[in-house]
Amino acid sequence: MDLKPARRYGRAMKRSELVIFDCDGVLIDSEVISARMLIDTLKDYGVEMDMKFVTQHFLGRSYPVVLQEVRERWGVVLPDRFEAEYRARLLATFERELRVMPGVVDAILELDRPYCLATSSSPERMRRSLEMTGLASLFGDRCFTASEVSRGKPAPDLFLYAAARMAVEPGSCLVIEDSLNGVRAGLAAGMEVWRFTGGTHLAGLDLDVPEDAVPHAEFDSFPQLYAMRPDLRRPRLAAAGIA
Repeated sequence: MDLKPARRYGRAMKRSELVIFDCDGVLIDSEVISARMLIDTLKDYGVEMDMKFVTQHFLGRSYPVVLQEVRERWGVVLPDRFEAEYRARLLATFERELRVMPGVVDAILELDRPYCLATSSSPERMRRSLEMTGLASLFGDRCFTASEVSRGKPAPDLFLYAAARMAVEPGSCLVIEDSLNGVRAGLAAGMEVWRFTGGTHLAGLDLDVPEDAVPHAEFDSFPQLYAMRPDLRRPRLAAAGIA
């Protein structure tokens, strides 16, 4: 995709002491695969939807939200076996197609701040995704999922939980998110939020955002992170002007 200059919508907040990464659509280019598998699996149960619908309604949400939406909108109660079928298809496709987001590994290695991961994915999907892409060693036990809180995104609970576990005040956190619901969650937590739009699932879509999901900044390639916030980079690299 063509890279656009990073855009800032609001002033940076106080010094960021923790960077919280979303996983799907930020660390790994997984959302387009997930959407495709969900659409295909739902067809088996008479539920028809397209990529735009999935992006608007399910991106950044947990699995129970999908079940509730299908039940309320289509009147279909999915059987217990649905989740296992969907996850089996998804992980099999991940094995063949899942890729790390370009530039994200270097960006993480160059960070001069503590960092962690906070995702709506299930613990097993997160674990397998990180192992498949070689990211597991970069995050270790600094990984938190929606299964650990009572409310998923767009509620702030997951980000607040991650900040508490990392012993950092919410106002000192920088969240990197791709979904509108993730942006809403970060803002509700009182954190600085940057929206990453470089995933293939957002290519060609209208990226205009509603008033309740305006991030502090938007970028579509990870080198732009340090172009806008050189203070986040290890001093030797920042002084050398390495991009």
